[in-house]
This record gives sequence, C-alpha cells and structure tokens, in this order.
Amino acid sequence: MNYKIRSIRADEWPRAKALRLVSLQDPVAHLAFLETYEQAIARPDSFWQERAAGAAEGASGAQQIIAEGPDGEWVGTLVVLVEEAGSTDWAGFPVERKQGHVVGVFVRPECRGIGLTEVLFDSGLEWAWAQGVERVRLIVHEENGRAQRFYRKIGFAPTGVTVPLQERPGESELEFALVRDEVG
Repeated sequence: MNYKIRSIRADEWPRAKALRLVSLQDPVAHLAFLETYEQAIARPDSFWQERAAGAAEGASGAQQIIAEGPDGEWVGTLVVLVEEAGSTDWAGFPVERKQGHVVGVFVRPECRGIGLTEVLFDSGLEWAWAQGVERVRLIVHEENGRAQRFYRKIGFAPTGVTVPLQERPGESELEFALVRDEVG
C-alpha cells in the first residue's frame, strides 16, 4: 500500500472541505453523517478554516487524519475529537471520563477494501491514546450494518448506549467503544 497517513495542516482547509463534500455525496451519507451536502456547501470559508485549524497537526482537542494517495489525492479521512470528563457531548449526554470520539469516517469507494480504513483507525487511536484518553468511542446509525461490522472487526464493541436522532424521529444511533485496557 503506497498511501501516506498523516494529520492535516491548517492551510489545507480547501482540501478538507472538498473531501467532506465528496463524503456527503456517498450513497450511505444519510446514515453516516448528521450533515447534508446542501448544509455543508452553504457554509462560509471561515467555517472550513476554523474546522481545519482546530483539527490540524499539533492541535490537542481534535485531529483530522487523512490517507493521501501516491498522486497526492486525499482518498480517506477520519477525525478524533477529545471529550473531557465532566463535559456534555453533542447529544446532551454527560461525559464521564476523558475519551476520544471518532467522527467523519470516509474512504472513497474506489479505495475501499484495501486496508486504508484500518490504517486510518490505527493512526487515530494512536493519537487518541497519546492524548491520555481512557477509551475511544464512535456513534453509528442502527441501520448502517456495513460500518457496524467493520467497527466490531477492529475491536470496537456496542456499549448499550442508544442515541435517538431528534432531527429524524424513530431513528437511533448506537455507541461503540474501545477501552484502552482492552487493547492488545
């Protein structure tokens, strides 16, 4: 595999925006992301600049990791957010311990199945553990079976926490987590 896995730089916000827009056009984007393409495309450049700066190399609260192909094209990404104990998460639940939260996982369809997602997760987990988190979690739509199978394969397990989607009544997401003590 001839791909470079690395954190983004703040000045790469146009590329981060472009990959996000591609991800939001994926056929399962409605299950994988809480944002739509229309919402994202309408955001001003300042939003994308701030988002990239907050998750760029050297940031401690979040990190966006990308897979860069041999030709320089960004073909995959994920973001790890650090959630501090005593805070409240995006869904309004209390955060009981310092943890990482993986969001925005995407690999271009033509690059799936070659191990890139695993390598992105390895890098994201390595960064999260270095931040001193006790566990890393992610939230996955109850109907996104493909993603759930992958997360189980790499060691994440359902925690039993269900997050109802307020903007989509009747739909829920499930929390999966990997606890540091359980990592081999």
